[in-house]
Amino acid sequence: MLLLCASSLQAQEVRLVAENARDTLNSASLLRALEDDADPQDYVAAARADYRRLLTALYAEGYYGGTISITVDGVEAANIAPLDAPSVINEVIITVAPGVRFTFGDVSVTPLAPGSSLPETLGPRETAESDVIQSAVSGSVSSWRDLGYAKARVSAQSITARHDAAKLDVAVTLTPGPQLTFGALNISGNEDVRTDRILEIAGLPTGETYSPDEIDTAENRLRRTGAFSSVSMTEADEIGTGNTLDIKAQIAEAKPRRIGVGIELSSIEGLTLSSFWLHRNWLGGAEQFRIDGEIAGIGGETGGVDYSLGASFNRPATFGADTDFFINGEISREDEPDYLLDKIEAEIGLSRILTEHLTVSGGVGLLTAYEESDLGTREYTLLTLPLDATYDRRDSSTNAKNGFYVDSELTPFVSLLGDDVNGARSFTDIRGYYSFGESQGVTFAARGQIGSVLGAGIDEAPADFLFYSGGGGTVRGQAYNSLGIDSVDGTETITTGGTSFAGLQLEARVQIREKISLVGFYDIGAVADSELAFDTDNWHAGAGFGLRYETGIGPLRLDLGTQASGDDAGEDLQVYIGIGQAF
Repeated sequence: MLLLCASSLQAQEVRLVAENARDTLNSASLLRALEDDADPQDYVAAARADYRRLLTALYAEGYYGGTISITVDGVEAANIAPLDAPSVINEVIITVAPGVRFTFGDVSVTPLAPGSSLPETLGPRETAESDVIQSAVSGSVSSWRDLGYAKARVSAQSITARHDAAKLDVAVTLTPGPQLTFGALNISGNEDVRTDRILEIAGLPTGETYSPDEIDTAENRLRRTGAFSSVSMTEADEIGTGNTLDIKAQIAEAKPRRIGVGIELSSIEGLTLSSFWLHRNWLGGAEQFRIDGEIAGIGGETGGVDYSLGASFNRPATFGADTDFFINGEISREDEPDYLLDKIEAEIGLSRILTEHLTVSGGVGLLTAYEESDLGTREYTLLTLPLDATYDRRDSSTNAKNGFYVDSELTPFVSLLGDDVNGARSFTDIRGYYSFGESQGVTFAARGQIGSVLGAGIDEAPADFLFYSGGGGTVRGQAYNSLGIDSVDGTETITTGGTSFAGLQLEARVQIREKISLVGFYDIGAVADSELAFDTDNWHAGAGFGLRYETGIGPLRLDLGTQASGDDAGEDLQVYIGIGQAF
């Protein structure tokens, strides 16, 4: 009995004998994918299923006259009863004779939608791969649907293999049906979010010509509110009165409340703690209300402790389905080495999604502040006009491997009370990512930052509108905000921020394990007292390496950096710990 049990657990040998299409056949075979210690019953079941799978694989490569034999210890698998597998299997042989590769003969897919055509891959000398036929027919049906013929379908098809000529003839007849317009959007599954608001947010154009893209857009509008865990839209089976087509939206609401915490540690900047509380459906119309708090600089060497407390309200689909209304407010203190700033600010505005990737926003803000620095003490109240545009083509917002991201903001400001403080602040953040190698395990990432204060000098602009360089957000390895503008006032040297900044961060991320990556980085930054920081010798650099451990909410990040320029190059080691990539 022990010998029998041992032999039944021996690894069975599976051999594939084929002159052509070996890679495709290997991928299609269930037998080739079985573990070595699988039961004999599993082998027989996989063998019986492999006949159809291998035949489909041959069709996909253009072989329509092939023969397939699968023997289990010399017995054809098709002749073994499903529940009568032998207790021991020593050898399984898959023998495939693909035969001659076919090319396309007479091909007809009619009628085609206006402006569409069949792909060149269906030409008379092209390999008759079955996937090409499926793709062409599916594309032809989609072309009709894109023009509003939602019920377009294949009504007849004939595919004939002429073995004497190794040709495959294809004849497919399409029935477009009538051109339809959108009917009613019927909502189900919602409990706390009002139906009228769901209709407004979805923005499905009832009465207009049907378009599958409009359905996708409506689904995305509902998902991006964050109020729903799932959204699924389906078309009605029957055409309605007047050639209309109703749409059904099945909604599942997300839990309304959410809390989060964040932590980041730097050897120089100290500990930063942050937290938020979010309500996804505050007034019953998928409105978001969020409260954020942050304490930074705990135990750091960069001035005192900073804090901020803010609240934000966002109402989707306020002036159209793609335009949101928002109100933001914050009270904060920044205790930096060069200045102390107490500030209260509020902003009201609109945000509009122009395309899937492009979002713009604009508003009106009010800012009042008390500022202490080596330049003196002052109070001011500003009217601001913040404008922002974001273009995001990254494949992930937390751990991008490919794509790029651009965010550009412009904030004109004028004094209402206190000292005259007039001008504008601009800032642009550009990021790019490129990955290659096995499983895209090597990623090159780059980030460029350009900022400028226009119309106001160093002694006029708000202290937090000026630019510094150094630290995790600009140049790692250099001390936080260590690069500014030094000026002499009598016998005293005064350090302030600059009116312009330019920075570049480069990273090479190499995955060494499934969840572990090593990172090398080089950062450079420049600050000037002019409108552009490109023509200045006031710059510094930092370099180092880091470790990333992937989690479900983004990678845990550890970066070790040191100075890469100046007389103190390599003397200090800065440590940065946080969640998420550096950029």
